[in-house]
Amino acid sequence: MLTRMTIQTNKRDDIIEITNQVRDYIKSQKINDGVIVVYCPHTTAAITINENADPDVVHDMNFRLDEMVPLQHQRDLHGEGNSAAHVKASMFGASETIIVYNGELLLGIWQGIYFCEFDGPRTRNYFIKTM
Repeated sequence: MLTRMTIQTNKRDDIIEITNQVRDYIKSQKINDGVIVVYCPHTTAAITINENADPDVVHDMNFRLDEMVPLQHQRDLHGEGNSAAHVKASMFGASETIIVYNGELLLGIWQGIYFCEFDGPRTRNYFIKTM
């Protein structure tokens, strides 16, 4: 089964936890055991798994990303002005694969699933595919 989810991002760089939405989906579909893929079809956004216990982690990730990939660089050739967003999205990747076991996401105690926006704010989509 493939399901489209919609998310509204609020900032240029916005890392939003979507773990509960993915959990709710698994429960609503009564998925007991299998694998899900959470996939982002956008070239300036991404999906990642990271710590969800300390909200400062998201801030620190955005801060460090901006250090490594500044918004503008004198050698940027891409005319849209969002070269940094493309680089950041490629660094994270378009998808994550998560095991579902006994009806639960098999995540570590401190892990959460995140939608990463690097060219917002926008209304975006991500997909969940169950296998």
